Formats: sequence, C-alpha cells, structure tokens
Amino acid sequence: MPIYTPPTEDMQYLLHDVLKIGGSGIPGYAELDREFTGAILGEAGKLAAEVLAPLNASGDAEGCQLENGVVRTPAGFKAAYDQICAGGWIGLDMPEEVGGQNMPYLINSAVGEMFVSANMALNMYQGLSHGAMSAILAHGSDEQKATYVPKMVAGTWSGTMNLTEPQCGTDLGLIRTRAEPQEDGTYAITGTKIWISAGEHDLTENIVHLVLARIPGGPEGIKGISLFIVPKFLPDENGAPGRRNGVACGGLEQKMGIHANATCVMNYDGATGFLIGEEHKGMRAMFTMMNEARLGVGLQGYAQGAVAYQNALAFAQERLQGRALGDPANPAGPADPILVHPDVRRNLMDQKSFVEGARALTFWGAQMIDRAHRMQDPEAEAMISLLTPVIKGFLTDKGFETTVLAQQTYGGTGFTRAAGAEQFVRDARIAMIYEGTNGVQSLDLVGRKLGLNGGKAVMAFFELVKAFIAEHEDDAALKQDFLDPLKSASKDLQAAATYFMAEGMKTPENALAGSYDFMHLFGHVCLGLMWSRMAVASRAALAAAEGNAAFHEAKLVTGRYYMARQLPATALHLARIRSGAEPVMALDAANF
Repeated sequence: MPIYTPPTEDMQYLLHDVLKIGGSGIPGYAELDREFTGAILGEAGKLAAEVLAPLNASGDAEGCQLENGVVRTPAGFKAAYDQICAGGWIGLDMPEEVGGQNMPYLINSAVGEMFVSANMALNMYQGLSHGAMSAILAHGSDEQKATYVPKMVAGTWSGTMNLTEPQCGTDLGLIRTRAEPQEDGTYAITGTKIWISAGEHDLTENIVHLVLARIPGGPEGIKGISLFIVPKFLPDENGAPGRRNGVACGGLEQKMGIHANATCVMNYDGATGFLIGEEHKGMRAMFTMMNEARLGVGLQGYAQGAVAYQNALAFAQERLQGRALGDPANPAGPADPILVHPDVRRNLMDQKSFVEGARALTFWGAQMIDRAHRMQDPEAEAMISLLTPVIKGFLTDKGFETTVLAQQTYGGTGFTRAAGAEQFVRDARIAMIYEGTNGVQSLDLVGRKLGLNGGKAVMAFFELVKAFIAEHEDDAALKQDFLDPLKSASKDLQAAATYFMAEGMKTPENALAGSYDFMHLFGHVCLGLMWSRMAVASRAALAAAEGNAAFHEAKLVTGRYYMARQLPATALHLARIRSGAEPVMALDAANF
C-alpha cells in the first residue's frame, strides 16, 4: 500500500523563510504566523493522510459506475467528501459573505497540494466547484451569487465546466451547443458536451454546470459564445433543489487514470439555462475558470510527482540489492539498500530537486495571485499571466516524468499494481492534456504572453532575476553554486526571447516551432531562481543557528544538484530554438 506523509515542514519553510509572507504587505497575510499556518497545514495534512490517501488505490480499482443515469462513486468517497465539507476546506479562500474563510489563495494552494497528492481523483470533485464558484463570483448577478455560491462553498452543491464537444476541443469557436432565448429570460440549452469531469456523481444533492453555448444570430467563432448556469435540479422558491432539468449523463469515459473521478458525456435537451454576464461574452467569464484551473493543474503535476517520490524513496531505503562500491552500508545483511547506488541516487535526486523547486514556484505564483487580487497590483497580474502557461506546462511535463522516474526506482515491482507506483504515472498523465494541452500552453506563452504590452512582463522577469543576482553576488559560495548558473540560464532565456522577437514577425513558424522548448527553458530558469532563493534562506538560517540544521543542509545540497545537473538544459533548449522551423517542417506530409 502506498504511503503519504504531508510535507508540512517544507511548506512552512517556503511560507516563512523563503516567501516571508508575514512582511509581504498583502492584505490577509499579517495574521499568517507560523503557529497559525502550522495549525491549518497540520489539520489538512491529517485529513489527507488518514482519510483521503487510504481511498486512493481502492478508488482507482473500483472506479465509477453509471446506473440508471446516476454515477456511483467508489466506496468511502461520500464519507470522505463529507469530511472535507465539514472542515470548511472547499471554501477556504472564498469570501466570508458566501460562507468562506477568506484565506489567501496561497494557503488554499498548499492545502490543495496535500489533497491532490493523497487522492487526486477525489479532490477533483471539489476542485471543479472552486473554478465554477470563482466564475460566478466574478461575472454572475447578485441573485446568481446568492443562489449558488453559498451552497457550493458548503459542498452540498458542486460545479463543473462544460467546454469540449465531440467535434472540437481547443478551438471553441466550433462549438454547436445552442442556447435558445425564452420568454421568461432563460435559455433552452441543447447539445452534447464530452470529457466533463465530475459531470454526474452521488456526492452532492445538486450539480451546477457552467456551459458554453451559442445564442442563434450571434457572431461567428468565439465572439459568439455565451456562458450559462445549467443546474441539474432547478432551484425552487426556497433555493432548494426542485424539478429535474433537461441534462443527463450519457456515458462515462474509460480512461487511463483518475478512474475514481467521473468523466462524463453530458447531454442537454432543452435544459433551462441562466446567462452569466453578457450575451456573446462567455469566453471572458470562462477564462476566469480556465486560468485558475491551469494553475491548479500545474499543482496536480508536481503533487503527483511528490507522492510518487515519497514512495520511491521509501522503497530505495528498504530494498536490498548489491553492495556499495566502498564499505558495505548494511554489513550484517545479505546486501545493501539500493539507495547506495549512484544511478538510484541520480534518479531520486532528479525527483527531489524537481518536486521541491516546483512547490516553491507554485507557492510564489499563488502569492502573486494574492498580490494581484488583494492589492489590485497590475504588475503582479501581468507576471502571473506570463507564468501561468509555464507553471501549467512545465510542471505537468516534469511532474509526469517524475512519476515515471519514481516507478523506475522500483524496477519490475513498479510495473505491478501492488506497489501503487503505476497509478501515480497514470493519474499524472492527464495533467499534461486537460485545461489546454501543453503544446497549446507553449503557443500561448510565445504567441500571446511573450509580446504582450511590448514584452513588458518578460522584461520585468529578467530584471527580477538580475536584481536578485546583484543583491547577493558578494557571497562567493552562493555566487559559484547558484548565482553564476542562474545568470547563464537567464542569458539563454533572454537569447531565446530575442530570437523570437526577431523571427516572430518575418517567419512566424520559427517562433512556433521553438515554443515548446521555450516553455521548458523558461521553466528551468524559474526553478533555478527558486533554488537560489531557497539557498539564500537556508544559508541565513544556518548562519543564525535557527531551525533544523539537517533540513537546511539538505536544501543546499539538493539545490546544488539542480543547478549543476538540471539547469544546464537551458543551453540544449536554446540550440533547438535557434535551429528554427526548417528541421521541423521539412518532411513532406505524405512521407510521415
């Protein structure tokens, strides 16, 4: 049976030693002292380890069942979901006026990581609700907010997002679902949506679907799309679930992973829908959900890597095979633990250095979201907008790679279901695909975000890195191990951006052919920056003899590993980018 240990010590370190949240000046952060955040993370970690994680393997094996139009979730899921609701975790960062606790998004992200690591499929039910609530709060009417959001915060109702149709995924301008205006101001929604996570289940008394549809006579393409609330049961005059709406689950997808989350075909047959915001402005409202979801999916990527690493490490510490090259590590036994072998160490260090760097990047991104929203900071908004495709794309690619490395640590045992490693691989794989495939993320990064406002955001990122290096370059040890590698990697990123600026207008294919490499190059620089910031924090703690010395020494060793063994990948990505589109496009389509 796989294990899960909440990484609360590392989270506390990031919050207080690296990000220094208490002195950030962001509204709501001043009360987040170590004792308070420790209590929140401790309770969330206990729920994750003791309630959610034990259901992960059994939920995967049992899966969801469609019976007479109702989806039955695996045994134990309803009781676990009810415990999540009872703890107020669904509304952790929601406004108090709708029943939430108004905690920062950063704290919600930390809690979310533990829930995802423990049981990704179960956490998705509430994760979809969070996105739907955010969209209604941002774009819905006062009546819609009052009718739906408090019940979703309480967890008695849940939410979904309905975008994809059989004939279109990324190109939402091709959707065919219709929204016919009715005399009472509602709309009759007709069409079919596919791949709808948590579209039907038995965890809540009502499900609030947010559906993209086209009002007849509107503009073509995405400019003619509107967003609608389509509840499974229409609220009655008291706000309770009333008559059944014209929406039904037409089938469950048979998937590679996340078996315990119901991925549904949803059929709308004249269902009553309520317009959110303005007609033909649905994409703006939906992107409130999608941007939040993309950050959440990036978190899913490294969170699956984190739990996979924990289990691989435990196996490597216990599995006996071969002897160390020097003195035996286990002289009284028949062999040494495989952790003594350099290639196993390399494998585990790849995992550890990614997971801890990715956690730091995600927390930093969440802090920027809080700064943007709570302080109305346009610079923070621009920076997190730039980094969103990097966080989603790079962290899910590398998160999946980490689960594969973890599985490899087991050898043949990892290929069997009993070890549990293969489930982490299967579950992590979807994160590279949904909420916009990672190829689409890279195109968004290079095609839209890089040149936005004359490249102001990416230039601000370069200046941020430059200022950090200048602030600490008098520290010789830090300079050699961290700052010099970071400076070199940042120069590679700047060179790639300059190449795109020069080539993007005259030969767009050169930029697009290198976009995926640019996303990864950018991701490595971000993790290099995070490891450098952690090195500063840990060196300061050691100098002051504060905290767990072994913890901080391990941080420095792990950071040096990333800077020496992973960060040089930026040169490879730059070389690929500079090769342009010719090697990519040269082969005639008939010869593939």
